[in-house]
Amino acid sequence: MIDDDGTQVGIVDIREALSTAQKRELDLVEIAPQAKPPVCRIMDFGKYRYEISKREKSSKKQTAGQMKGIRLTPKTDDHDFNFKVEAARKFLLQGNKVKVTVSFRGRQITHKEFGEVVMKRFAEVLEDIAKVESSAKMEGARNLVLILTKK
Repeated sequence: MIDDDGTQVGIVDIREALSTAQKRELDLVEIAPQAKPPVCRIMDFGKYRYEISKREKSSKKQTAGQMKGIRLTPKTDDHDFNFKVEAARKFLLQGNKVKVTVSFRGRQITHKEFGEVVMKRFAEVLEDIAKVESSAKMEGARNLVLILTKK
């Protein structure tokens, strides 16, 4: 048995361990049931589960905030294009992934090659700090998507 402060008590009868846990208003939790004899620990199990869920939520938040989006069109002008490139550069230097989306409007969809040229140019301008994680491919009916990550 392991005490609530982490010290090893030794081999204790199950009834005695349960009474000790009840006196301290804590739980007796079996840690290693395969061991001979089984290892148990006195702890606040509700607090333990709460801490585990907190750690899981914080790790999910860290991964969720890593994708940043940049939206372009096939006819994006040079100044706007350069502005978007600098924004993507800033995101990449912060350690985020960048999802570049070229949206086609109306009849622009008939010339997907213009969007592919924009994507290729975007990737070439950022090739000094970024690598292509996922090449340009259609997502839905009107969006061409490229994902970049830091080298």
